Amino acid sequence: QEQFVESGGGLVQPGESLRLSCTTSGRFDKIPDLAWYRQAPGKQRELVAGWRSGGLTNYQDSVQGRFFIFRDNTKNTLYLQMRDLKPEDTGVYYCNIQGRWTNWGRGTQVTVSS
Repeated sequence: QEQFVESGGGLVQPGESLRLSCTTSGRFDKIPDLAWYRQAPGKQRELVAGWRSGGLTNYQDSVQGRFFIFRDNTKNTLYLQMRDLKPEDTGVYYCNIQGRWTNWGRGTQVTVSS
C-alpha cells in the first residue's frame, strides 16, 4: 500500500539541529495517525514522536521539549524538527502509521557525534 520515503538525516555535532521529512507514494483517503520511530544498532525500534490528524502530538520523554512533529497536508509531508541533538539521538529514523509495524521505508540515518 503506502510507501514512505524519509530524508533529511546526516552527521551533526551535539547541540545542532536537523529537520527530517517523510513523504508517501500516494495520498491517503483518510489521514491516519502518524509517527516517527528510530532504531539504534543493537536496540529495538522505538516511537519517538506521534502525530494525530487532529493536531495532537506526543513525545518520548527523552526528546520532550527538543523534538517537534508536524505535518504539511498540502505537501503530504510529515516532518520531525530536532534541536539540541544529543549522541543518544543517533539512529535510523523512520516514519509510519502509528501502530503499524509493516511497510517500513528505508529510513534516514541521523548521527550525532563530535
